[in-house]
Amino acid sequence: MTTHRPPIPTRLAARRFERSPELRRTWLFGAGADAAMHTAMTRSGADVLIQDLEDFTPPERRAEARALAPSLYQRWREAGALVCARINTLESVGYIDLQAIMQARPDIIAYPKAASAFQVRALDIAITTHEAALGIERGAIEILPVCETALGVVNVREIAGASARVRCALLGAEDLAADLGADRTREASELDYARSRFLLECRAAAIEPVDAPYTFCDVEGAVAEARRARRLGYRTKSLVRPEHVQAVHGALVPTDVEIAHARRLVAQFEAARARGEDRVLVDGLWIEVPTYLNAKRLVRSQ
Repeated sequence: MTTHRPPIPTRLAARRFERSPELRRTWLFGAGADAAMHTAMTRSGADVLIQDLEDFTPPERRAEARALAPSLYQRWREAGALVCARINTLESVGYIDLQAIMQARPDIIAYPKAASAFQVRALDIAITTHEAALGIERGAIEILPVCETALGVVNVREIAGASARVRCALLGAEDLAADLGADRTREASELDYARSRFLLECRAAAIEPVDAPYTFCDVEGAVAEARRARRLGYRTKSLVRPEHVQAVHGALVPTDVEIAHARRLVAQFEAARARGEDRVLVDGLWIEVPTYLNAKRLVRSQ
């Protein structure tokens, strides 16, 4: 099935392209009304900071969390992060969340349990209405579908195609495991297929997949999971603990050795092509066009 995405509006705000999706390596969730967590998040160095108004915020504290948004988002921007808010579903109190936080102008709205194009289109319409009322340039705010059910994972291309605001999608962990009826383990083998399929579907839809959060407390496990995800093809990862950010970021950034190797592949392939050869043997591997292009991408990602 071919996915046809709507064209990107011509009057997008410049900030939407300030940091391309593949360079948003760490996405950190935090409770919506937890001031101590907000301070730790501000200091974490994460690329994207997410005020979670959904599961991380008890219903009785959501009004408090919404009221914190303007000052909180300003602090996060001053720290150099992109600002994201995860609202509740529109069927529950999502419209109330949106009414409050749009005045604080988040960069991204995360939508929980995304499972259909209809949900994304409805959210797009609601955001567009607020943008017009607040004088925000149309299309400035992105939508991040959080796919945390089996249906959400298999419908990623449909979800991505519902709005040009969708540039990334995030894979769930806890809710997805529960939906699958799987035991949640530190090794996360129960999510192996979903993780691979989600990556494949997102790449087919030309959006950036954000790997599922590591929800255990140890840094070593978070780093190991980030490295496994990177080997699969993920370039970005979500987190729930500020102390994991720097270590996971380091696991996702190419090392000096990897960059040097990639540069050598690029140089030797280009030299071979200049000689009229179709490929070149480097360290026992025939370097052809796909490997060359992947090496170029790695060099550009530093």
